[in-house]
Amino acid sequence: MEPEIYRFRFDPAVPMPAVHESLRLAICAAEAVHGRPQVRLSFGYCADDEQRSAVLDARTEAGGTVARIFTGLLTEHLGEQAFRVERVGAGTAVPAPPEDASS
Repeated sequence: MEPEIYRFRFDPAVPMPAVHESLRLAICAAEAVHGRPQVRLSFGYCADDEQRSAVLDARTEAGGTVARIFTGLLTEHLGEQAFRVERVGAGTAVPAPPEDASS
């Protein structure tokens, strides 16, 4: 199975700060596995509070790790019905995370 880019869409009842915290934790956990430099260099995402979505680039091993951990955290803390995941076309550009995302 080829790695993908994933768009997570969140129900209106989901607090977006909880999404950001789950993503931050997933990035930290992936850094423990792959090292901070590898994650910073090979993983990108974009979160949009207005659209209630987050796009994660899982085309690298580190990115796939972040995506799997993020999905697990969301499922555990928010429930499976609180979000859905879509595959996005491989040509989609995903920006690097903001500087303070890994702090």
